[in-house]
Amino acid sequence: MELLQGRIRDYAWGSRTAIAELQGRPVPSAGPEAELWLGAHPGAPATVDRDGSPVDLTDLLLAEPAHWLGERLVGRFGTRLPFLLKVLAADAPLSLQAHPDADQARAGYAADVDRVNYVDPYHKPELLVALSEFEALCGFRDPAVSAAALAAFGVPALEPVVAALRAGPAGLREAVRLLLSWPEAERAGLVAGVLSADAAGPEAVLARALAVDYPGDPGVLVALLLHHVRLAPGEAIWMPAGNLHAYLRGTGVEIMAASDNVLRGGLTPKRIDVDELLRVLRFEVLDEPVVRAVPVAPGVVTWPVPIEDFALHRVEVTPGGPEVRLALPGPRVVLCRAGQLTVDDGVGTVTLGPGQAAVGTAAGGALVFGGAGEAYVATSGLS
Repeated sequence: MELLQGRIRDYAWGSRTAIAELQGRPVPSAGPEAELWLGAHPGAPATVDRDGSPVDLTDLLLAEPAHWLGERLVGRFGTRLPFLLKVLAADAPLSLQAHPDADQARAGYAADVDRVNYVDPYHKPELLVALSEFEALCGFRDPAVSAAALAAFGVPALEPVVAALRAGPAGLREAVRLLLSWPEAERAGLVAGVLSADAAGPEAVLARALAVDYPGDPGVLVALLLHHVRLAPGEAIWMPAGNLHAYLRGTGVEIMAASDNVLRGGLTPKRIDVDELLRVLRFEVLDEPVVRAVPVAPGVVTWPVPIEDFALHRVEVTPGGPEVRLALPGPRVVLCRAGQLTVDDGVGTVTLGPGQAAVGTAAGGALVFGGAGEAYVATSGLS
């Protein structure tokens, strides 16, 4: 193992305290810090030290793919790290968004010569594990429940949307299409009508909260078709391809397939391609958006996901307790969340404090954790 230096992305919705506190830096930070990237994504690759100078992890993978990735991973994903580990810290809502599946990404990238919607040929499923209390929108809920919620506002203009939702899951597409295609000149009035309605309940609270940041955005109403999830630390949400979702507030560890393909559906000033979003979305009810940890060994849990791009484990080493041994396929990225840990892969040993990370190649053996603390370990999902 060797130390890995991540890159911080300064998106406007980011926190000025969460990542700085994790890394032991002064707070508040000079500006918003939204994500700490720990991987080899070309948008912001992490670095390792070579003779006193930082070298991008992407360059090392290209120079020695078999050493870093192993022949099996190269055969499956090519000379790229298929996953990206992040710390995500949201102080304001992110856009409603969805990501294409693998076939849609390949076809979209080939057809989108101007790179308007598709910037790479890869899918982007995601798993987020809450580090703090975390609030998100994730997946369509029962459309009958959504219909009742919208009807309760008593806004006549919404009657076609309510009627579509009352048709069940088959009407979800039409409901979303109606809201996102609402005439631009009438959007502010539609949202204002909902906000001024004499309605109570969690939907009214959510709509008013979202409208603070996005007044006049029809995404405020699309959000009411989704599960409003509040995660406790350690709980997770799984966002497969075609799942409409948005992070609202909180800090979490996110692991995702290494892609930048995003199709937005509201709560954003950025471009929305309604037709392409409707083509990508899965208009089906997500029965249970929350994923809970599954123990796999003493001190180790995981959150199972049905893909080969990534897997995420949490390791907890207790003070005075035994070392934790974790045999996972390489390469591995390790993030220390708390305490002080040693990590040995048989090739090298590193000592990590909170907010520090390390990377190990496919040539390394099982990970052995000592000291006391908590860490998150990212690998591919190949067994």
